[in-house]
Amino acid sequence: MVCGGFSCSKNCLCALNLLYTLVSLLLIGIAAWGIGFGLISSFRVVGVAIAVGIFLFLIALVGLIGAVKHHQVLLFFYMIILLLVFIIQFSVSCACLTLNKDQQGQLLEVGWNNTNTAKLDIERNLNCCGFRSFSKNESCSAACYKMLHCSPCAPIIEEYSGMVLRFVGGIGLFFSFTEILGVWLTYRYRNQKDPRANPSAFL
Repeated sequence: MVCGGFSCSKNCLCALNLLYTLVSLLLIGIAAWGIGFGLISSFRVVGVAIAVGIFLFLIALVGLIGAVKHHQVLLFFYMIILLLVFIIQFSVSCACLTLNKDQQGQLLEVGWNNTNTAKLDIERNLNCCGFRSFSKNESCSAACYKMLHCSPCAPIIEEYSGMVLRFVGGIGLFFSFTEILGVWLTYRYRNQKDPRANPSAFL
């Protein structure tokens, strides 16, 4: 069969969903690795990462089963969910790429003030205390606190935040285009006739 036929569409869709499956397992594995090695002690952060991984895995599973069986209902719901995920992911990726330094600083400060466990992880891993200023009266998990001479965390975090946001935005943008490709492949595949099926059957 030439590419664009039933078999090619089916194989491309299966390959795309296998890629999503690998990404979801990698996301779950990284979250488990981070908490296992003590890099992350915030169960909220780990829980979100694992929940996103499981959600992506379930979407990939629905798409894979739908592609293998040429199941019209599963392929329809897969296409709708993937389209919604594309819209959200594309919007978030564009926001990550367009944030300026002031907006990044404001978001980091809001995040810092609204989490305690992640704050302790950051202080311990980056060896800093406080966000904008260091206070000897506040508790801190960094090693430098014992000597009562620590740098604030904001300059260290802001140094890497731009690079991290560009990286996350770029990866998100790349995967958002694979999702719209998945929507197009699914739409086309749903409307193709299985050559092995009964020619008089409704597809």
